[in-house]
Amino acid sequence: MPFTLALVGRPNVGKSTLFNRLVGKKLALVDDQPGVTRDRREGAAKLADLSFTVIDTAGLEEAAEGSLTARMREQTEAAIADADCVLFMIDARAGVTPDDSFFAEIVRRSNTPVIIGANKAEGKAASAGIIDAYALGFGEPVAISAEHGDGMGELYDALRPMVDLAAEVQAEVVAEARAEAGLPPLGEDEEGTEDDPTKPIRIAIVGRPNAGKSTLINAMLGEERLLTGPEAGITRDSIGLDWEWRGRSVKVFDTAGLRKRARIEDKVEKLAAADAIRAVKFAEVVVILLDATIPFEKQDLTIIDLCEREGRAVVIGLNKWDLIEHRGAKLSELKEEAARLLPQIRGCPVVPLSGLAGQGIDRLMEAIMQTHSVWNKRVSTSKINRWLSGVLQNHPPPAVSGRRIKIRYMTQIKARPPQFSLFGNQVDALPESYKRYLVNSIRETFDLPGVPIRLMVRPSENPFDKK
Repeated sequence: MPFTLALVGRPNVGKSTLFNRLVGKKLALVDDQPGVTRDRREGAAKLADLSFTVIDTAGLEEAAEGSLTARMREQTEAAIADADCVLFMIDARAGVTPDDSFFAEIVRRSNTPVIIGANKAEGKAASAGIIDAYALGFGEPVAISAEHGDGMGELYDALRPMVDLAAEVQAEVVAEARAEAGLPPLGEDEEGTEDDPTKPIRIAIVGRPNAGKSTLINAMLGEERLLTGPEAGITRDSIGLDWEWRGRSVKVFDTAGLRKRARIEDKVEKLAAADAIRAVKFAEVVVILLDATIPFEKQDLTIIDLCEREGRAVVIGLNKWDLIEHRGAKLSELKEEAARLLPQIRGCPVVPLSGLAGQGIDRLMEAIMQTHSVWNKRVSTSKINRWLSGVLQNHPPPAVSGRRIKIRYMTQIKARPPQFSLFGNQVDALPESYKRYLVNSIRETFDLPGVPIRLMVRPSENPFDKK
């Protein structure tokens, strides 16, 4: 994640002027009147070869609790907590004031590294103020003039070690996290797949009784391999059948129909249902076979939820499609319904077919292969963190107990299904709504439709606390 510098100090010491100079644009309002800046503003800054994020903050002032000024100060304190480094600015011509000393103590308590900047340092009148700045205890002051651009080289020299330290600490955090997850060092995990093409793809066909599972598998194999009939519940064992489709080995499992638990009375049927659930756990892709004439019954949704919890890739097959009239409109309607009812596997393929007529088998297998590929997909860490940087700029996480959650880094720790780990300060306090936002954005950005996505959070201490 990019290095972040917060500009902090009393009102009217030149924070917004320096902000504009660092970002190269007049983004922040500048005026002689104190208190023009109220909300913190972020920008992409550049100083020689250093690229970083700079935050302009409201001037620190003492204020009554609940007042506008107090809320502005809370925003500034949140920016300090978020930053990798603080540039604490004073007016060199005015020297160190009691307010400077008071607010310097607040910054010191944050444990964030601090550089002291003496602004408006042009001319002899500023000499005494620059010397006074040593008393704040932040080391050698950097004399600058944000208005005229003086002292930018000295500011660079002060910032460079901070940027390098942040990168070093971040690299250590990342290396430890990747080692814990059993991942190769950063840079060695290029985008790819965990699929082994020498092994058969395991597919389970599941659904309610009499949805046509055995009939479909017979059509796939091209032979009457499984007993079928109009009676519900003919299949009791989960039968694994070897097959080859377009050169790829496949093992297809026919399963007993899964009905509501309250309706399962026969002991053999209970065993058959348990066997079907074991087949789901063993499979890689699960085809949820729906009766297209009565789709998305409550039990169908329960079965899909089971598959998602088990981390299986999901394809929905709409069987008995030959019985449907106005098929184009009906397919659009059912796809919309799937998107509404199944947000946890958003984008899963919905394939019309007829096992009895042998229609749609190739379309179903193409969807299975595509979803299996997505289920095995691995995204490179560099791409994930470029995406994360944009997400955090456009939609940062909310504050918890007045303190902003700081997300530092994300990596994919495994595939089958894709699982991501999020590192940062207080990330364990992320609301579920924000986690869902991240998961939905991951799914859309990295093209991961139809598979469960796992997001783990790994809170870490501020890496500068012990420095």
